[in-house]
Amino acid sequence: MRIEKKVWPELFKELASGEKTFELRLDDFECKQGDVLVLREWDPKAKQYTGKSLEKNVGFVLKIKDVKFFLKEDVEKFGYQVISLR
Repeated sequence: MRIEKKVWPELFKELASGEKTFELRLDDFECKQGDVLVLREWDPKAKQYTGKSLEKNVGFVLKIKDVKFFLKEDVEKFGYQVISLR
């Protein structure tokens, strides 16, 4: 499946350069390994697309809501961090 999503310019630049190798998104859409994310650069100031886009193949998908090994109090205090591995 092809899934289109907006990406703000600073994150789009990091994705395009290969520096950013992950996406953190709300789980408000279906996404699975093998899908293609079409990431379209969105200018929040102009409130329009810039015309630039990237296509990325989806690898592993972790559903954070399903992760049960952190205490709720710790999550509220510290939050999460996503770590890219190379």
